[in-house]
Amino acid sequence: MTGDHQALALLLFSGFVAVTLGITTWVSRRRHGSAEEFYAGGRLFTPMENGFAIAGDYMSAASFLGISGLIALYGYDGLLYGVGFLVAWLVVLFLVAELVRNCGRFTLADVVAARMSERPVRIATGTSSVVVSVFYLVAQMVGAGSLVALLLGRTGGAARVWAVIGVGALMVIYVSLGGMRATTWIQIVKAVLLLSGTVVLTVLVLLRFHGDVDRLLLTAAERSGQGRAFLAPGLKYGGDWTARLDFISLGLALVLGTAGLPHILSRFYTVPTARAARRSVVWSIGLIGSFYLMTIVLGFGAAALVGPQTVRASNAAGNTAVPLLALDLGGGAGSTGGTVLFAVVAAVAFATILAVVAGITLASSASVAHDLYASLRRSRGTGPRGEVAVARWAAVGVGVVAIALGLLARDLNVAFLVGLAFAVAASANLPVLLYSLFWRGLTTRGAVWAVYGGLLPAIGLVVLSPVVSGSPDSLFPGVDFQYFPLENPGVVSIPLGFLAGWLGTVTSDEVADEAKYAETEVRSLTGAGAA
Repeated sequence: MTGDHQALALLLFSGFVAVTLGITTWVSRRRHGSAEEFYAGGRLFTPMENGFAIAGDYMSAASFLGISGLIALYGYDGLLYGVGFLVAWLVVLFLVAELVRNCGRFTLADVVAARMSERPVRIATGTSSVVVSVFYLVAQMVGAGSLVALLLGRTGGAARVWAVIGVGALMVIYVSLGGMRATTWIQIVKAVLLLSGTVVLTVLVLLRFHGDVDRLLLTAAERSGQGRAFLAPGLKYGGDWTARLDFISLGLALVLGTAGLPHILSRFYTVPTARAARRSVVWSIGLIGSFYLMTIVLGFGAAALVGPQTVRASNAAGNTAVPLLALDLGGGAGSTGGTVLFAVVAAVAFATILAVVAGITLASSASVAHDLYASLRRSRGTGPRGEVAVARWAAVGVGVVAIALGLLARDLNVAFLVGLAFAVAASANLPVLLYSLFWRGLTTRGAVWAVYGGLLPAIGLVVLSPVVSGSPDSLFPGVDFQYFPLENPGVVSIPLGFLAGWLGTVTSDEVADEAKYAETEVRSLTGAGAA
């Protein structure tokens, strides 16, 4: 891109950053410093506002950049990511949303600790929530690096490094100053911008093919060099048994992982009632479903108009497919229309990343302060204001870790990285959440074992997988300690999490407290006594 084009895109970037910083500053002046205000925004958001915020929190760089890129490179197999992300919300709607809102206050640990010994349960669930959040943050950092490198016309490391550092610094500012209220409004603004930009691109793609979707798909298949195989299952996950099992593992992780994501669960505490939480999910399903339908058009549009070879040449993982598509739809490189559309899309994508990392960082810092710190320092007493101060510092620590890992994983596809985060969430958080809500006999040991029994195998299998070593696309291609053949550990680690929870319970001498379970059951179903 020319200097003028880069200047325009950077100007739009700067405009969004200025608006979001303005929101954060305004909110920071009104805050009262209470834990409820910082973690849950005072529980004052309406279902529609929270639905838009949930959509803004969920429609991440993995959705906008990663899924479209995977579709552009692998056709049918790429769109399966979008299907998994959307179907997951049915699990959230029917099993999680209302019950979590009634049983907890700020974090996942609140739900589990209502029936168990608080200290070990909070330490376990707090640890898993931070790990999941860091995995998710890494994907957003990688997306930011790819986007800014493309904008500056550089594939070298300097542009990506500064992009990742800049996003990390901004997310720390958003969370430490504005808390949940500022984060929510940033997510609402981002959701509106992202949906508007996606609608415009989708309409332009369909107009280019005169509304003929069949022609769009056939052109994409022809341009891909794969022919009809581009439109059929199996291009990425249809090889040997390993590839097929990897696909099953990925599907399990995507469908079950959403219900265990800390930044999604925390959004149910920002509304006043469980009914409002359920209505929020209905709003978000409509918005998210519409968005994923449009990403299918964008992915195949990028394959048909830009070509997989060009996309891969720009970014091997496909993360820049949508910006390149916008450039083509506007008239191509060097044209004013292409420049404007590219700049708008790049700014929207950057807004997406900023909003999502703010939500994830807030959830992880809440886990550190409300669960880990409060449990470990209980003997000295930790008031709400002390927790909030710790949460602000925790945001800095989480940001530093996410920046370091984002730089390390900068060449991986963002949707793939999010798939790993979903696998860890489904393995560590989902078993203990479902057991605590629906299993009368669960004990403290069972709850703790459910967390660690899913978390440790999930992380261990990722370390021993082709993601980290043993292949040219690994994080460390020069070494080989790959002993686990699958890229996504979900098919093994998710059942292990449930099994460990059951085993810990049946081998425990502790007798489940029937009265506490009855109280939790009544609260979860009726909302009586909910915070």
